[in-house]
Amino acid sequence: MMVDEKHYMTLEGKEKLEKELEYLKTERRKEVVERIKVARSFGDLSENSEYDSAKEEQAFVEGRISTIEKMIRNAVMIKEDSTNTSVVTLGKTVSFKELPDGDEEEYTIVGRAEADPLEGKISNDSPMAQSLMGKSVGQKVTVATPGGDMEVEILEVK
Repeated sequence: MMVDEKHYMTLEGKEKLEKELEYLKTERRKEVVERIKVARSFGDLSENSEYDSAKEEQAFVEGRISTIEKMIRNAVMIKEDSTNTSVVTLGKTVSFKELPDGDEEEYTIVGRAEADPLEGKISNDSPMAQSLMGKSVGQKVTVATPGGDMEVEILEVK
């Protein structure tokens, strides 16, 4: 039997997934079923692109529901530890500057389920997070990126 993968997430991330799951189950499913009914009324299903499209959408919605349920079932909650603000860990927000140019960036390290780089949340599996985790304020860290190695200095952990 395959062991389910753990999904690290904050309470906020879990709540967001629960809302998406509720929406998919209560609203999206009904919309897709209605699309299938309408498409069936067009007749011959073998040449009915509306029907095929609706069935594909149904498969996507059901797959997403299954994925979210598994993620929630295997959720490992990230506990916020506001006392230790010197070491980068899962759930912490880290500020750093790129060396030598000094561009500053800030990211919160979260589980893969709620990673959103545009919102400043990076996955703990990302090369950036892997390089920063366990490091302390003031430390210089080399991060392997697709564009080559980048050196950063950790400025703050909160």
